[in-house]
Amino acid sequence: MIKDMVPAVHFYDQDFVDMYDRTWVWVDEYWKTGTKENSLNGGYLGFPGQQTFNQAHASMAALFLVYSNQTYSPFPLIDFFYSKQEESGAIRSDYSIETGEPVFTEQNPEGFSPPMFAYIEFGFYHKIGNKKRLKEVVPILEKQFQWYKDTCLRENGLYSVPAEACLTKNVDRKEMFYPVDFNAQLAVNALFLSAIGDILNDKELSFRYKRLYFSLKTRINSMMWDSTDSFYYDLDVKEERIKKKIIGAYWTLLAEIPNEEKADGFIAQLSNPDEFGTDNPFPTIPVSDKDFSSTGDGYNGGVVPFNTYMVVKGLEIYKQFEFAREVAIRHLYYILDTLHPEGEETGDVWEAYLPLSDGPSTCKEGENFPIKRLIPMIGLITITLMIEDIIGLVISLPRKTVDWTMTTLEVMGIEGLSLKRNMITILSNKQPRGWEIRLESEKLYYFTIEIIDEKKKKTLPIPSGKCSMLIDKL
Repeated sequence: MIKDMVPAVHFYDQDFVDMYDRTWVWVDEYWKTGTKENSLNGGYLGFPGQQTFNQAHASMAALFLVYSNQTYSPFPLIDFFYSKQEESGAIRSDYSIETGEPVFTEQNPEGFSPPMFAYIEFGFYHKIGNKKRLKEVVPILEKQFQWYKDTCLRENGLYSVPAEACLTKNVDRKEMFYPVDFNAQLAVNALFLSAIGDILNDKELSFRYKRLYFSLKTRINSMMWDSTDSFYYDLDVKEERIKKKIIGAYWTLLAEIPNEEKADGFIAQLSNPDEFGTDNPFPTIPVSDKDFSSTGDGYNGGVVPFNTYMVVKGLEIYKQFEFAREVAIRHLYYILDTLHPEGEETGDVWEAYLPLSDGPSTCKEGENFPIKRLIPMIGLITITLMIEDIIGLVISLPRKTVDWTMTTLEVMGIEGLSLKRNMITILSNKQPRGWEIRLESEKLYYFTIEIIDEKKKKTLPIPSGKCSMLIDKL
């Protein structure tokens, strides 16, 4: 049984648990093996109708496959992209599933893709604890960054790529020359490369990318920020701000770009029903945009799980845990309601959803949209956000720490999560004598619990074996 090979989650709403379990069943169903022809060595997560290995999809899948107890390894597909690196440092967005050759489009002739590898590798390190791997991938990541500098960097210090590289599909960005999302993604990449330098105790690496990061941060703040609208905008070729809001601007949160003062007004737009605060969070463009469509119209109103994941992770950095969790729960409910619609029709999971009701985003007939069962994206919500935000667990194997942030006391937890050679279980439950947390582990680790509405926070060493603690005694 697949259920026995991956961690089990506990949550007071059984539908969420069923959705988590169902996702792993889909992962197993769409798990494929590379071929001699495409040169992918090992297994990977596919989806129906897949024609290419896509760098963004591979990065998304890696963020939840780390929770598979090594049953479904995220490494072969990520390593496949590394193996394709060219002399220039280029790693293209797509490679043929048949031949392994790069696939280009007219709209993205260089095959640029959101640069997420440093963010992914940082996550690998904390979930799997392999420092040797970090050392090995740094030269690849540096070479790729250099390629972006050689091909996309302009004299003003910002980077220019075509709209197709930004994953916003049919959103109108024809005037855009400097995309806010791509520049913020590069800042995220630099920030995490610097953090990897700290882990490897490589001061020179850390300093080099921190300097690069601050250079980008300064330019994004000075050129893309509009203080009247409290928003970061794309720039046109003349470096003028294009007054069209896109959800991708919130990559700046993950890149820690806005200060507290800017962040307040910027984040407020996520809960404003006239902007991004739709019932199903978050549409690619706001309700105030003339192109916004309640039927989705592709990405013009469509809610894309990858964007919601990214905003939630950014909100965490700005200590907005309660809002981040509420967003994750609301979005998951819409995914669930679309999978199990009322009435006769059968539901499914999709690449994009409606902003104001359940159901998939729509578009003109004849287009392959939205992609059905795009599990590499859906798992970000049903597995990663389920564990990290809805339950609230953040795990670091090298630090030997588990942090549990609970907005309020609820029945939930995780069972049988493998941390290398250590299986852990953490569950909260209401007992006659009060709320209790039950812990099981094969090795010592440090457990921090924070209950926001009770203003309680405590760090305790957890010995190997079984133990329990009463919340009232904290």
